[in-house]
Amino acid sequence: MNHLFFTHHHFDHDVDYPCFLLCRWDQGAGKEKPLVVRGPHLTERVTRRILDAEQGAFGHDWVARVNAPLSQRVHTQRGGVLPRRPPSVDVRDIGPGVVFSGKDWQVTAAPAEHVQPWLDSLAYRIDTPDGSIVITGDTQPCNSIVELARDADVLVCMCCDDEQDCPECELPGRTGTIGAARMAQQAGARTLVLTHVGPQLANNLALENARGAIRHIYDGRVVLAEELQLLDVAQLPAGSEVGMRQAWRQTGR
Repeated sequence: MNHLFFTHHHFDHDVDYPCFLLCRWDQGAGKEKPLVVRGPHLTERVTRRILDAEQGAFGHDWVARVNAPLSQRVHTQRGGVLPRRPPSVDVRDIGPGVVFSGKDWQVTAAPAEHVQPWLDSLAYRIDTPDGSIVITGDTQPCNSIVELARDADVLVCMCCDDEQDCPECELPGRTGTIGAARMAQQAGARTLVLTHVGPQLANNLALENARGAIRHIYDGRVVLAEELQLLDVAQLPAGSEVGMRQAWRQTGR
């Protein structure tokens, strides 16, 4: 992975960041590509607090690995060359708009509504020749995400629970099944992927109830995401009447 985009800085979205940064640098042995990190306000600060040589939480670690003869030997055994470079990250705080462009892909950000004013939040749209994907991050239903997801192939939307059975889903800052369905329908997104789900959606009866409620609002495909499974945008099943688990079995690998 050479590009990382943060939606916001709650710990459940950040906690693996130090491990990712340091393992990528250490195991890469100087052969890894430059890492690009973008995110809302605090992204630069969080990165400094991890890597800064004097004040960073893991500054002592990488300083030792750069300088200790034992660590230098391990580095060269992995194919690295001396002198060893410290970890380096191209990190920037960003706001709404086009935030990154690659050779054949582009990332656009839009505001999400989660726990402002304490933390800023962003949703992202990735446009490629193979399709477009929007990732909401944690948010309540809002017009900025509907516009970001206009005619997208896939809308990956946080879904805390089924709003039919979970009054807490109506609290500000969160999206449930009904809110996700409405945003997907208003945007014209062709597939809705529900993620960041709560325990109420963990059994088959709850899934069927949720699917039925969503179908009254949204006429695209629906997938309930599961950990470590991939969705191939170019090979989505035809037709809209596909159950959540069934759709994932057909498209995941």
